[in-house]
Amino acid sequence: MTEQHTALGLQDSTEVLYRISARLAERFAGVFAAETVERYVFESYTSLARTARISTHLPATTEHFANDRLSALATSRDPAPSEVPEVLFVCVRNAGRSQMAAALLTVEAKGRIRVRSAGSMPAAELDPAVIAAMSEMGLDLSASYPKPLTDDVVRASDVVITMGCGDSCPIYPGKHYEDWDLADPAQQSLKAVRAVRDEIHDHVRALVASLLDKPAPSTEGTSS
Repeated sequence: MTEQHTALGLQDSTEVLYRISARLAERFAGVFAAETVERYVFESYTSLARTARISTHLPATTEHFANDRLSALATSRDPAPSEVPEVLFVCVRNAGRSQMAAALLTVEAKGRIRVRSAGSMPAAELDPAVIAAMSEMGLDLSASYPKPLTDDVVRASDVVITMGCGDSCPIYPGKHYEDWDLADPAQQSLKAVRAVRDEIHDHVRALVASLLDKPAPSTEGTSS
Protein backbone atom coordinates (compact mmCIF):
# COMPACT_ATOMS: atom_id res chain seq x y z
CA MET A 1 0.00 0.00 0.00
CA THR A 2 1.49 3.37 -1.00
CA GLU A 3 1.68 6.42 1.26
CA GLN A 4 -0.86 8.11 -1.01
CA HIS A 5 -3.35 5.28 -0.55
CA THR A 6 -2.72 5.20 3.19
CA ALA A 7 -3.34 8.93 3.48
CA LEU A 8 -6.50 8.67 1.40
CA GLY A 9 -7.76 5.78 3.50
CA LEU A 10 -7.06 7.72 6.68
CA GLN A 11 -8.88 10.77 5.32
CA ASP A 12 -11.91 8.68 4.34
CA SER A 13 -12.00 6.98 7.75
CA THR A 14 -11.47 10.05 9.94
CA GLU A 15 -15.06 10.21 11.15
CA VAL A 16 -15.01 6.52 12.07
CA LEU A 17 -11.72 6.95 13.92
CA TYR A 18 -13.12 9.85 15.92
CA ARG A 19 -16.06 7.65 16.96
CA ILE A 20 -13.65 4.90 18.00
CA SER A 21 -11.63 7.46 19.93
CA ALA A 22 -14.73 8.67 21.77
CA ARG A 23 -15.68 5.12 22.79
CA LEU A 24 -12.19 4.33 24.04
CA ALA A 25 -11.86 7.70 25.78
CA GLU A 26 -15.00 6.84 27.76
CA ARG A 27 -13.63 3.37 28.54
CA PHE A 28 -10.31 4.80 29.77
CA ALA A 29 -11.76 7.86 31.48
CA GLY A 30 -9.66 8.77 34.49
CA VAL A 31 -6.72 6.81 33.13
CA PHE A 32 -5.81 8.65 29.91
CA ALA A 33 -6.71 12.03 28.47
CA ALA A 34 -8.95 12.00 25.42
CA GLU A 35 -6.08 13.41 23.35
CA THR A 36 -3.85 10.45 24.28
CA VAL A 37 -6.55 7.98 23.32
CA GLU A 38 -7.15 9.73 20.01
CA ARG A 39 -3.43 9.67 19.19
CA TYR A 40 -3.24 5.95 19.89
CA VAL A 41 -6.28 5.28 17.71
CA PHE A 42 -4.90 7.17 14.72
CA GLU A 43 -1.42 5.68 15.16
CA SER A 44 -2.89 2.19 15.38
CA TYR A 45 -4.94 2.72 12.24
CA THR A 46 -1.91 3.95 10.29
CA SER A 47 0.23 1.01 11.45
CA LEU A 48 -2.37 -1.57 10.46
CA ALA A 49 -3.20 0.15 7.17
CA ARG A 50 0.39 -0.21 5.97
CA THR A 51 0.00 -3.97 5.55
CA ALA A 52 -3.78 -4.49 5.28
CA ARG A 53 -4.87 -5.89 1.92
CA ILE A 54 -8.56 -5.30 2.58
CA SER A 55 -9.70 -2.17 4.40
CA THR A 56 -13.19 -3.45 5.28
CA HIS A 57 -12.17 -4.71 8.72
CA LEU A 58 -9.70 -1.93 9.51
CA PRO A 59 -12.01 0.04 11.84
CA ALA A 60 -12.74 -3.06 13.94
CA THR A 61 -9.11 -4.18 14.08
CA THR A 62 -8.02 -0.61 14.84
CA GLU A 63 -10.34 -0.40 17.83
CA HIS A 64 -9.17 -3.77 19.12
CA PHE A 65 -5.49 -2.94 18.60
CA ALA A 66 -5.72 0.54 20.13
CA ASN A 67 -7.66 -0.82 23.12
CA ASP A 68 -5.01 -3.48 23.70
CA ARG A 69 -2.18 -0.96 23.44
CA LEU A 70 -3.88 1.41 25.88
CA SER A 71 -4.49 -1.45 28.30
CA ALA A 72 -0.81 -2.37 28.05
CA LEU A 73 0.22 1.23 28.62
CA ALA A 74 -2.00 1.41 31.72
CA THR A 75 -0.44 -1.78 33.04
CA SER A 76 3.12 -0.54 32.51
CA ARG A 77 2.36 2.71 34.37
CA ASP A 78 0.75 0.98 37.35
CA PRO A 79 3.34 0.76 40.17
CA ALA A 80 1.50 -2.16 41.79
CA PRO A 81 2.60 -5.59 40.52
CA SER A 82 -0.01 -7.39 38.46
CA GLU A 83 -1.52 -10.54 39.90
CA VAL A 84 -1.86 -11.94 36.37
CA PRO A 85 1.38 -12.66 34.46
CA GLU A 86 1.58 -11.00 31.03
CA VAL A 87 3.23 -12.88 28.16
CA LEU A 88 4.14 -11.46 24.77
CA PHE A 89 5.00 -13.69 21.80
CA VAL A 90 7.02 -12.06 19.02
CA CYS A 91 7.94 -13.44 15.60
CA VAL A 92 8.74 -11.69 12.33
CA ARG A 93 5.37 -11.70 10.56
CA ASN A 94 2.94 -12.42 13.45
CA ALA A 95 1.23 -14.71 10.96
CA GLY A 96 2.25 -18.13 12.26
CA ARG A 97 4.35 -19.09 15.27
CA SER A 98 3.45 -16.23 17.61
CA GLN A 99 -0.24 -16.47 16.72
CA MET A 100 -0.33 -20.21 17.39
CA ALA A 101 1.54 -19.76 20.66
CA ALA A 102 -0.82 -17.03 21.82
CA ALA A 103 -3.91 -19.09 21.01
CA LEU A 104 -2.53 -22.20 22.72
CA LEU A 105 -1.43 -20.31 25.82
CA THR A 106 -4.83 -18.62 26.08
CA VAL A 107 -6.47 -22.05 26.18
CA GLU A 108 -3.96 -23.65 28.52
CA ALA A 109 -3.89 -20.72 30.95
CA LYS A 110 -7.69 -20.52 31.29
CA GLY A 111 -7.67 -16.79 31.98
CA ARG A 112 -4.79 -16.91 34.47
CA ILE A 113 -2.29 -15.31 32.05
CA ARG A 114 -2.67 -12.23 29.87
CA VAL A 115 -1.49 -13.12 26.35
CA ARG A 116 -0.41 -10.93 23.44
CA SER A 117 1.43 -11.44 20.16
CA ALA A 118 3.13 -9.14 17.67
CA GLY A 119 5.46 -9.10 14.68
CA SER A 120 8.62 -7.15 13.95
CA MET A 121 7.56 -6.97 10.28
CA PRO A 122 3.88 -7.99 10.31
CA ALA A 123 2.30 -9.68 7.31
CA ALA A 124 -1.01 -8.72 5.74
CA GLU A 125 -2.81 -11.81 7.03
CA LEU A 126 -2.30 -15.11 8.82
CA ASP A 127 -0.91 -18.07 6.93
CA PRO A 128 -3.86 -20.20 5.70
CA ALA A 129 -2.11 -23.43 6.75
CA VAL A 130 -1.74 -22.04 10.28
CA ILE A 131 -5.46 -21.31 10.43
CA ALA A 132 -6.19 -24.81 9.16
CA ALA A 133 -3.83 -26.51 11.62
CA MET A 134 -5.31 -24.63 14.57
CA SER A 135 -8.87 -25.34 13.46
CA GLU A 136 -8.07 -29.05 13.78
CA MET A 137 -7.74 -28.36 17.51
CA GLY A 138 -10.98 -26.44 17.63
CA LEU A 139 -9.25 -23.04 17.71
CA ASP A 140 -10.56 -20.49 15.22
CA LEU A 141 -7.93 -17.94 14.15
CA SER A 142 -9.84 -16.73 11.09
CA ALA A 143 -10.60 -13.38 12.76
CA SER A 144 -7.04 -12.87 14.04
CA TYR A 145 -4.76 -10.36 12.36
CA PRO A 146 -1.01 -9.58 12.38
CA LYS A 147 -0.08 -6.72 14.71
CA PRO A 148 3.07 -4.60 14.72
CA LEU A 149 5.40 -4.78 17.69
CA THR A 150 5.00 -1.67 19.84
CA ASP A 151 6.91 -0.37 22.82
CA ASP A 152 3.85 -0.30 25.08
CA VAL A 153 3.11 -4.02 24.84
CA VAL A 154 6.74 -4.90 25.58
CA ARG A 155 6.77 -2.65 28.65
CA ALA A 156 3.58 -4.28 29.95
CA SER A 157 4.90 -7.83 29.60
CA ASP A 158 6.48 -9.92 32.32
CA VAL A 159 7.69 -12.55 29.85
CA VAL A 160 8.72 -11.86 26.25
CA ILE A 161 9.18 -14.90 24.02
CA THR A 162 10.82 -14.40 20.64
CA MET A 163 10.72 -16.75 17.69
CA GLY A 164 13.25 -15.93 15.01
CA CYS A 165 12.95 -12.14 15.13
CA GLY A 166 16.52 -11.49 16.22
CA ASP A 167 17.27 -8.25 18.04
CA SER A 168 14.16 -6.38 16.90
CA CYS A 169 12.48 -6.64 20.31
CA PRO A 170 13.44 -3.86 22.74
CA ILE A 171 15.05 -5.01 25.97
CA TYR A 172 13.85 -3.69 29.31
CA PRO A 173 15.18 -4.59 32.76
CA GLY A 174 12.94 -6.73 34.89
CA LYS A 175 11.51 -8.68 31.97
CA HIS A 176 12.10 -12.38 31.44
CA TYR A 177 13.18 -13.12 27.85
CA GLU A 178 13.21 -16.46 26.09
CA ASP A 179 13.91 -17.43 22.49
CA TRP A 180 12.13 -20.50 21.15
CA ASP A 181 14.02 -22.08 18.26
CA LEU A 182 11.15 -23.08 15.97
CA ALA A 183 10.85 -23.65 12.23
CA ASP A 184 9.03 -20.92 10.32
CA PRO A 185 5.68 -22.35 9.10
CA ALA A 186 5.36 -19.74 6.32
CA GLN A 187 4.48 -21.39 2.98
CA GLN A 188 4.92 -24.86 4.46
CA SER A 189 2.65 -27.85 4.00
CA LEU A 190 -0.14 -28.50 6.48
CA LYS A 191 1.81 -31.52 7.75
CA ALA A 192 4.86 -29.34 8.47
CA VAL A 193 2.72 -26.71 10.18
CA ARG A 194 1.15 -29.37 12.39
CA ALA A 195 4.63 -30.36 13.57
CA VAL A 196 5.47 -26.75 14.46
CA ARG A 197 2.10 -26.37 16.20
CA ASP A 198 2.70 -29.46 18.34
CA GLU A 199 6.22 -28.31 19.25
CA ILE A 200 4.83 -24.92 20.29
CA HIS A 201 2.17 -26.68 22.36
CA ASP A 202 4.88 -28.53 24.30
CA HIS A 203 6.68 -25.23 24.98
CA VAL A 204 3.42 -23.59 26.05
CA ARG A 205 2.58 -26.35 28.54
CA ALA A 206 6.02 -25.96 30.10
CA LEU A 207 5.58 -22.18 30.23
CA VAL A 208 2.22 -22.49 32.01
CA ALA A 209 3.78 -24.83 34.56
CA SER A 210 6.66 -22.43 35.21
CA LEU A 211 4.39 -19.39 35.60
CA LEU A 212 1.44 -20.85 37.47
CA ASP A 213 2.45 -24.01 39.29
CA LYS A 214 3.45 -23.25 42.85
CA PRO A 215 5.62 -25.59 44.91
CA ALA A 216 4.05 -27.26 47.89
CA PRO A 217 4.59 -25.47 51.22
CA SER A 218 7.75 -26.57 53.01
CA THR A 219 7.28 -28.68 56.13
CA GLU A 220 10.87 -28.17 57.28
CA GLY A 221 11.08 -27.18 60.91
CA THR A 222 7.54 -28.29 61.80
CA SER A 223 6.78 -30.90 64.41
CA SER A 224 4.42 -33.79 63.95
